[in-house]
Formats: sequence, C-alpha cells, structure tokens
Amino acid sequence: MAADGAHWGTISNALKAEASGEHQPPHGAGSTLVPRLRSVGDEDDEFAGGHALDPTDFIVDFLPPSENADSLGRLGSIEIREFIGQGAHGIVLKGFQDELHRLVAVKVMAPHLASIVAARQRFAREARATAAIVHPNVMPILHVDSSARLPFLVMPYVDCESLQERLDREGPLPIGDVLRIAVQVARGLAAAHAQGLVHRDVKPANILLERGVERVMLTDFGLARAVDDATLTRSGLIAGTPHYMSPEQARGESVDVRSDLFSLGSVLYAMTAGRPPFRAETTYGILRRVTDEPARPLGELNPLTPKWFDALVGKLLEKSAADRFRSAEEVAQALEDSLAHLQQPEVCPLPQLVSDLLPERRAMRSRGAGLLAGIVLGGLLALVAVMTRQRQDPVDPAEGSRAAMATQSSERGTWDDGTDRQLEELADEADALLEATAIDVPD
Repeated sequence: MAADGAHWGTISNALKAEASGEHQPPHGAGSTLVPRLRSVGDEDDEFAGGHALDPTDFIVDFLPPSENADSLGRLGSIEIREFIGQGAHGIVLKGFQDELHRLVAVKVMAPHLASIVAARQRFAREARATAAIVHPNVMPILHVDSSARLPFLVMPYVDCESLQERLDREGPLPIGDVLRIAVQVARGLAAAHAQGLVHRDVKPANILLERGVERVMLTDFGLARAVDDATLTRSGLIAGTPHYMSPEQARGESVDVRSDLFSLGSVLYAMTAGRPPFRAETTYGILRRVTDEPARPLGELNPLTPKWFDALVGKLLEKSAADRFRSAEEVAQALEDSLAHLQQPEVCPLPQLVSDLLPERRAMRSRGAGLLAGIVLGGLLALVAVMTRQRQDPVDPAEGSRAAMATQSSERGTWDDGTDRQLEELADEADALLEATAIDVPD
C-alpha cells in the first residue's frame, strides 16, 4: 500500500471525529464524512502498486451501514469503529464484537485484490498458517471469512506499535532492548518452524510491540509456506521484502527455516544500527548485496555494540545456510543467555555458543588444534621409527612364536611380518588428522 502513515492518520482522524458525533449520521446523503474523506483521498490515491483507493468508496461500497451511530459500518457481527492502518495487501480496522463484548482488529483484503484468485489464496493461507500456531509471541487469528466480498481476518485488538514504527521514532535501540525483543521473535519463529512453516517475511513492520508490557508478537504470515512445499519457487517470482531476505530467497531458491534466521539477523542488525544491513538505490542492487556482499560490522555503525553481539549477528547473516545456527530455538536460547550475561556479567557467563564465535576464541581453538595435531603426529612418527628399527633387526628363526607369525615371501625374499600394513594405516591416520585440524584462522 503506497499511502503513508500521515495519509491514513488523517483518514483515521476524520473517521474518529465522525464516530464521536461531530458529524451525523455516519452514512447517508447528509453525512459530511464523504466530502472530508474525498479531500483526503485526493492527496494520495495510490494503493498497492498503482491501484487507486478512495477511502470514501471503501466506506460506502464495502462496509454495510450499521444502526449504531458510533460505527462506520459492519462486517458480519462486527461493528467497525475506526481505521487503524494498512498493510501490504489490506486495511486494518478496529471493531467491536457485541456477542463477546470485546475489541478486535479486522484485516480486510484490499478491494482491487479481492478478484484475484492468487491473492485470495494468499489471504486464506495466512489464516491457516497462523491458526496452526498457538504461542504468546505469535498474533492469533480468531476468525476468518474468506468467502466474503472482501475476505477478512479477525484478530485480538492489542494496543501496540510495530518495531518499524519504534525504529523510525527512536533510531538504534539499546542492546538490552534488542535482546529482549529478539528473544521473543525467535521464540515465535521456533513455534512456527515446529509446525513446519517458514515465515519468509520477517521484518520490523511484521513485529508488534505491545504497549505497557514487554510482549512481542510476530504477525503477517501471508507469505508463510510449508518447508517441503515443492511449489515454493516454481513461479519464478521472488516473494518477501528485499532488505530482509536471505541470499537463497533473493535468488529465488527453495528455503528452509534457516532463511528466517538470516532475516532475524537482519532485524537485529537494524535494531542496533538503525538501518538494515543491505541497502541500495534499486531493488536489484539490494538483492545483489544480500547475495554477494558482507554486511558492514555493527561496531563501525554503533560503537556501543559488544563484540560478542556483533559476532552473533554475523553468524545469523552467513551467506550459506549451512554456516548459520541450526534452529530458531537454538538462537532464542543463545539470545536469552546473552541477555542474562549483559544484565549480570559477574554471575552469568557468556554462553559458550556465543563466546566461541569471537575471533580470538576461534584463533585460540585453531592454535590449540594445531598443537594437538603436532603432538599426535610426532607420536605417530616416533612409533613408525621404532617399528622400522625393529623390522631391520635380524630375525632368529629359532623363535617359534615369531617364526609362526612370519611368512617368507618367495617373490621379494623378505619377511612379511605385518609391518608394512601397520605403517600404511598409521600414515593414513596422520593424513586424516592433519586434514581434520586444518582450521583457518580469521584475520
């Protein structure tokens, strides 16, 4: 949706004024709501990719009038009270359910998308995907009507703001806040992954921060797919938000849960630096940087960033999925333990999973591995030397046990006592050990 927050804020204020009784009735020829919204709509009539949206038409054409003077209209049994905002594919309204006497948030599909089969399928997929996840860090779905003229989802109404809104207002966040938010996002992702789902659009705009409490909720599962969905890339289209895509997602390849971990790393980066890790003037430029270029170290953008946190984010932003963490649950635990360390460093040590990522620790492990390899290899060479000397000593044919084990080789004229085979095995073991301990030391 191209309309910005100020645009929808003006609309919301107009609707609130109408609902509060400044202008009556909310519908009908005598209402001043229509001309007021018409003037707002004239300022910016772009809606999701160039489709014009007139808020007046939405109210009049798509919301049946309500007998309640405080409502803008009705959707089923829900009295619509005001606009909340907009998402990429729909409008979010604040409503009230009389039967249950509760406020709800209603996400309505954008009118121009309602006639598109693929868009309706995406909308229904969001409902199914989210309904399968029951977790405090995932926004639940209370009801869905996918057959309505404009399909809509019903969610609990939560007084919240998106993480993107907070970043726009405050800029980089303290590391403690970053960790508190990240732990809950990772927990929500772990719950989704446990259901076999990949979110594919993890970004600050899809992370909600509840006011008054420290609860964080992951939302907008419209792009979520099953991990084993064979049709994931069959269309050849790239789905997601370029700034927060994983390299494999940017290339249009099949993705698994580790793709969400890369996106989570990009969110952590944005919370710490105040901007996403990969930026460019064009979408193509962003995607190229995501796939080919490393992110700038966080310490260069925010001097208050601990080295261990920079290393943790770097692990999440590895270009190869195989080099990232294994699961969202593993990441959540590492983040939680790191938060405890940040709050009480004398009592809670940095978790080993994180401390092992520090360059100095990696270099130390490399030197230790090299020293161990040298000791073992030296021992093997010494053993080879001893066995070689023993082989060169003359053999007393009178020694019955020795003669019984040795067989004379008629072709070579030497005694085959098994030493050659043992030497070959030792050489193979030495080569394998050297190869296994050949660890690169980072600069």
